[in-house]
Amino acid sequence: MPVPEILHPQDAIIRVTRSCICGSDLHLYNGNVPDTRVGTTFGHEFTGVVTELGGDIQKLKVGDHVLVPFNIACGKCVFCKQGLFGNCHESNPQATAVGGIFGYSHMAGGYHGGQAEYVRVPYADVGPTIIPPGMDLDDAVLLTDVVPTGYQAAEMGGIQIGDTVVVFGAGPIGIMAAKCAWLFGAGRVIVIDELDYRLEFAKNYAQCEAYNFRSMKDPVLFIKKITDFLGADVCIDAVGAEATGSLMQSLTGRKLLLQAGSPTALCWAINSVKKGGVVSIVGVYGPTGNFIPIGNVINKGITIRANQASVKRLLPTLIQHVQNGILDPKKLITHRIPLEDVADAYRIFSDKLDECIKPVLITSSSNHSTTQLRDTHHGKIH
Repeated sequence: MPVPEILHPQDAIIRVTRSCICGSDLHLYNGNVPDTRVGTTFGHEFTGVVTELGGDIQKLKVGDHVLVPFNIACGKCVFCKQGLFGNCHESNPQATAVGGIFGYSHMAGGYHGGQAEYVRVPYADVGPTIIPPGMDLDDAVLLTDVVPTGYQAAEMGGIQIGDTVVVFGAGPIGIMAAKCAWLFGAGRVIVIDELDYRLEFAKNYAQCEAYNFRSMKDPVLFIKKITDFLGADVCIDAVGAEATGSLMQSLTGRKLLLQAGSPTALCWAINSVKKGGVVSIVGVYGPTGNFIPIGNVINKGITIRANQASVKRLLPTLIQHVQNGILDPKKLITHRIPLEDVADAYRIFSDKLDECIKPVLITSSSNHSTTQLRDTHHGKIH
């Protein structure tokens, strides 16, 4: 890709130092999100150094090292003023739902992302946040999405002191959601997944219970049994469109694309939450309909809360949590891979190889050499 240029006085050009591959990228990679166009640079989680600024930028200077929220937000529209930076109306004005997102489908504005050496950042006085002195870049890059999304998943759950919280999905977001559930007063946190290595990681990182749904006849019945047949107080869907566990949902949602992904985790969440409970959704689905038990939502009096994380709103709190040692995001990173090996990184992450939890791409302009990166990678790049 060519080095991007300033297109608007509020733009900045960022030389990328860290970028991540996210589970949401896999939805694009595997064809589950419509209008993902050939030639789009993926990547919505990145840090970098400012190399050029548009004439209207006042809060940044060339040379600043910044973390860039995945939301592209103007900061001035009716939704941004409510703190709904994930629903900015200016960055994606032709949409009726999501705002602009770096490196995603054209439904999210068609902006190029950060899995590159350089990226153009619109509204650069709003999103980019200068990385505090002394903060590890690996912590900083996870503040662009993983930490805020996991934190907001717990926040949207409205967790009360002593609540039982069930998180579906032991990827980075689900693990972070489980960790953050304790911050809101949860009395019990349970993670459900199908991969034992991810469940073990979740247990160690989030100090939670972890269970493999493949060992259960019915995950919903299992959750009911361990909650006195009342159900969980809060259920979090941190899986989204590529959930496994139901042949019918996988066939219609992942293979035939007759619905917006496989909502298996969402169905389990709805059916295993207690009456009057809360289901929080941060797993990504496409824009079309899904086969979900809406009758159960109504008859159980369930509250459903969902959104893309409003990163900018949450950053002050989360930066403080990282600086105070309450959250340690970098421990989620299992693989540090050179940007030029991004194809291998996608294969490793998508196929769940080498016990991968979170891969980070390092550009050649950073202070790590390619040789060092290959040495620190858990396995080998072939």
